[in-house]
Amino acid sequence: MRIHPTTVAAVDLGAESGRVAAVTFDGTRLRLDVTHRFTHTPHPVDGILRWDLDALWSGIRHGLATLAAGDVPIASVGADAWGVDYGLLDADGGLVDDPTCYRDPRQPVAMARALKAVGPQRIYGATGVQIMDINTLFAVVSDAAEHPARLERATTLVMMPDVVHHLLSASRVTEYTAASTTGFYDMARGIWATDLLDDLGVPTHFLPEVVPPGTDVGPLLPDLARGRLGGARVIVPPGHDTASAVVATPMSDPRALYISSGTWSLVGVEVPEPVITDRTRRANITNEGGYAGTIRLLRNVAGLWLLQACRRHWATEGTVYSYPELVTLAGTVSGLRSIVNGDAPEFLDGHDAPSRIQDYCARTGSVVPQSVAEVVRCVLDSLALGYRHVAEDLHDVTGHRVPSVNIVGGGANNALLSQLTADAIGVPVHCGPVEATALGNAATQLVSLGELGGLSDIRRVIAETTQVTTYSPHEREGWDTAYGQFTRLVSIDRERHGLPGD
Repeated sequence: MRIHPTTVAAVDLGAESGRVAAVTFDGTRLRLDVTHRFTHTPHPVDGILRWDLDALWSGIRHGLATLAAGDVPIASVGADAWGVDYGLLDADGGLVDDPTCYRDPRQPVAMARALKAVGPQRIYGATGVQIMDINTLFAVVSDAAEHPARLERATTLVMMPDVVHHLLSASRVTEYTAASTTGFYDMARGIWATDLLDDLGVPTHFLPEVVPPGTDVGPLLPDLARGRLGGARVIVPPGHDTASAVVATPMSDPRALYISSGTWSLVGVEVPEPVITDRTRRANITNEGGYAGTIRLLRNVAGLWLLQACRRHWATEGTVYSYPELVTLAGTVSGLRSIVNGDAPEFLDGHDAPSRIQDYCARTGSVVPQSVAEVVRCVLDSLALGYRHVAEDLHDVTGHRVPSVNIVGGGANNALLSQLTADAIGVPVHCGPVEATALGNAATQLVSLGELGGLSDIRRVIAETTQVTTYSPHEREGWDTAYGQFTRLVSIDRERHGLPGD
């Protein structure tokens, strides 16, 4: 291993914001410097909610241009992004149209159609992936039925991080961890589940080559390879942002529960091979690809989305709160009075979230929150209970109770939520790093460049780089009763909406 500093660029895209960061390894520690941050939002075009790719690409180019004009040579560039969304390339390598957004109302409709056509057992058995209406599978089912021209024009489907890699290098492959979020990738066999797509009437001619994280897909295109980016390669990291975040999670125990906490919370454990059983299907546990041959056995939880949606709504009413202000307010009121299932379908689009929370509580017999503080406390209490629900289901399918929890990502800064999580699950919660996704992205590039030795080496360096804050459980009263109420709500919602589960 060389010990002179090496710097790589990590493009890290979330569902609300993006950033370009320079990450330098000095032989002992990683240093992350965010070059550019930008926000973005989907918008309806031609009747479908789509991502503004021009805005995303503009933000990325701005960050890369800043790096190109800097003092430090950049050895490589790699991008990670949220899962499930995709772009379609035509024969000339152009995008057929802007990538569609998983929050479009067409997705639940298409999921219901697919479940009626082949059943949840068929879908889960073919893939090992959690059945959710956000899955790519249901977007392409909708495309095939309602917008077949999109698929007819396409020669290659690439997941969102690989849309960026295509724009960086003209590559036409998609990366394994991102492909594993589609709901039509066979996790047991490591191939596309073409038989499932055939049964659902979805063409398969556009399915790309899937490459492992760490693959070098070529140099930057000439119009980008300028200045300090002149010699940079494009190295695909774990493309799914959660996969990159898990790489950079300094777990104190191999059986620890990780929570990649942001708009979505991905809650799971790391295992050596897929676990696809009737028990995991009933629990709606997903198998997603990880780095270095690992599998992320997890469930998606609707994370901080409800809090973000509430904050946006209050802003439209004229009051703009910072997230720390909202958390402080939530700490001033009693907890476990109002509980919702944040994964209920009525919360998916985030419209008028405070009123929907109140309506849900009224309908289910919970105390209806009135103030901003009470609404936020309801969201955070419910999220902690959601984390416990996943922990209990993972114990059921693996036979192991989680000894601790590691929270990474933006949610690691939420002290109240971290303490509530420790109290709800009853184990220590370790928080940090906040920038786990960008660090994991960069660290896997450094492995490919020969600067780091692999997953264990990455986590050793991350532990030396990051200050971790620990929360110990101290308030147990009321949590078991609240958890019973929460699981009852989940069961009612599954039955009411015809969702997979027990």
